[in-house]
Amino acid sequence: MKKALLAATVVASTLTVALVAAPTASASASGWDLPWGGRHHGHSSIPFTEATVTAGADGAYTLKWNAKGTKRVEIKANGKVVAKGGAQGEAVVGGLPAADRQWFDFEPERGEGLRLADRLITLEGTVNFRDAGGYRTTNGQWVKMGEIYRSDALNKLTDNDLAKLQRLRVKTIFDLRMESERTKDADKVPAGAHYVVADVFAGSGSFQAMPRTPDEAVKAMVDAEKAMVSGEGGKKAYTQVFEGFERDRDRGVLFHCTAGKDRTGWANASLLTALGVPSETVMADYLASNDYRKAANDAILSHLPAAQAAVYKPMLDVRPEYLNAGYEEVRSKFGSFDEYLESGLGIDGRELKQLKKDLLVG
Repeated sequence: MKKALLAATVVASTLTVALVAAPTASASASGWDLPWGGRHHGHSSIPFTEATVTAGADGAYTLKWNAKGTKRVEIKANGKVVAKGGAQGEAVVGGLPAADRQWFDFEPERGEGLRLADRLITLEGTVNFRDAGGYRTTNGQWVKMGEIYRSDALNKLTDNDLAKLQRLRVKTIFDLRMESERTKDADKVPAGAHYVVADVFAGSGSFQAMPRTPDEAVKAMVDAEKAMVSGEGGKKAYTQVFEGFERDRDRGVLFHCTAGKDRTGWANASLLTALGVPSETVMADYLASNDYRKAANDAILSHLPAAQAAVYKPMLDVRPEYLNAGYEEVRSKFGSFDEYLESGLGIDGRELKQLKKDLLVG
């Protein structure tokens, strides 16, 4: 699938690994009440402010990096140097042996390195299965890759896909869908994985009636986002997911819904926000579903009459106003993101500190 650039108004970055070195002040500029709130001013041992891996359709990988304060960077794949350059650079690497996932070690002359891969996990039965990690936090740490994954529905996974997920050590799967979705399109789960139902909309009444106009569709999406935050089903489901992050010290945790964009989008946005990733990066990760799902969404819309397609489109999209509605609900119902984590999801300061210790490097 073509990796399109996100609109420059959101964040000019590739859809793969990591992205934005934003100052702490930018978090408050968004108007969100975010957990870092100017408290994180520590110095990370990782000099990279940017490092990305983008897989091309031809099997080659484009590597980009920027490492302040260092003169030389080497990048290794499978233990061999495949690219090197100065503090800032770009390289295209091809001819690597086939692998479930191709990892690259970005090693600076001074300081700690990074282990990164393309964010997308290519499977035959999904279009939006990706790594939750590979992002830089406001204090210069990075979210580890290969630990936590997000996806669309798993009902179309092939035997090859299931074998691949087993090799990638996917051990715990949280299904965020409603009972009707789970019954109609039951998950296929890799052997040995623990399957958990975490129904975000249980008892909420969300999506009981089909919107009749585009405006009604937008309102339904905004209202659903709010229900994810403050509805009893949402609080319970996301508590389960965060407990899964904490409990499964081996990681290999996957959470998903049907399209992998709304319920899954809030799960990932909450995780990244809790870890201290800047709001612009969180938004870019959320909006990337529009690019990963573009071909699938276009196919759906092309089969509908124009009037019906106009109503469907807002429900197939992810839009800034949807995610922002979630953060506004956090502020309205809990006062702050820290309080949402603590009283909404049961994550106190000690648990949050442990989560950061487990999932961040640098």
